[in-house]
Amino acid sequence: MATIKDVAERAGVAPITASRVINSSGYVSDETRRRVEAAIKELGYVPNRIARSLRSKQTYTLALVLTDITNPFWTTVARGVEDVASEAGFSVILCNTDESEGKEHDYVRVLLQKQADGFLLVPAHSASRSVALIQAQQVPLVVLDRTVPRAVDTVRSDSEGGAYQLTRHLLVQGHRSIAMLSGPREVSTAMDRVAGYRRALDEAGVDGDLRMVIYGAFTQAGGYAMTKQILALDPRPTALFAANNFIAVGAFRALREAEMCVPGDVALVAFDDLPPTFLMDPFLTVAAQRAYEMGQTATQLLLGRLSGADSSIPREVVLPTDLVVRRSSHRQSTKNRSDINDLS
Repeated sequence: MATIKDVAERAGVAPITASRVINSSGYVSDETRRRVEAAIKELGYVPNRIARSLRSKQTYTLALVLTDITNPFWTTVARGVEDVASEAGFSVILCNTDESEGKEHDYVRVLLQKQADGFLLVPAHSASRSVALIQAQQVPLVVLDRTVPRAVDTVRSDSEGGAYQLTRHLLVQGHRSIAMLSGPREVSTAMDRVAGYRRALDEAGVDGDLRMVIYGAFTQAGGYAMTKQILALDPRPTALFAANNFIAVGAFRALREAEMCVPGDVALVAFDDLPPTFLMDPFLTVAAQRAYEMGQTATQLLLGRLSGADSSIPREVVLPTDLVVRRSSHRQSTKNRSDINDLS
């Protein structure tokens, strides 16, 4: 296996010069850089990351701890993280917690033992023990998508604002009885989306008996179970608001089993989009999150902390959502819409 000395000898330079090229440190002329890079390619030289880590006290790894990697939203976030990290010379260790706080905490302990340089964490619970553990070890941390009651860097979407937009859209279509299929109460995004839903209904003067929030899991099974509860009601709501995309998939399945049409029998909207590979017709009206941008932004913030360039004051970056109107949100007749024309 080629060494840095072999590279230096092939390029006709001193080992320290070859090191400067390999580690992008210090001045090297363009001609010298080309010779060293050609030698690296010819010899198939691979830098010794272990030795580099011992010298710099860095492992050049970032830990990405997500809640459900099967969800396309998190897959896209992970791609944003990986692209930025790779460009900066960092590898990414990906862990999936299945929304389990215990599993999350176990992963964090192992990753701390392996001396990950920084963490990108989606906490399964607002009162996350993992956040406290990482901060106690003084390891840089960015919380993704959710908030925790601690001073920590956070990158998230405007869940409250996006939910407000979606609910307001349903109101403009003529819906008054709108049920919200929410995530768990202990997760900040679920509560933010409930808050946006309620704000829109408050502004429209919708009576309390036309409101309904059911709390469940951010999963297809959760959406299916919550929709089954809705279908048992008489009268049923005319519109369903799924608090994430997987809840919407489960809701759609329950409606199909009940031989109900979307949007003919009931409208369905969701927070967060689905890729075209999810064959749901009609495609959903959604508040689309900027998932790739979330991953990019969080990683850039974390790398800034690692470089020591950023201040010590915790930062919160709130990304906007985009209302995407498709056929799943039913427009009712204008006679049902006269009392909310001021919303349009």
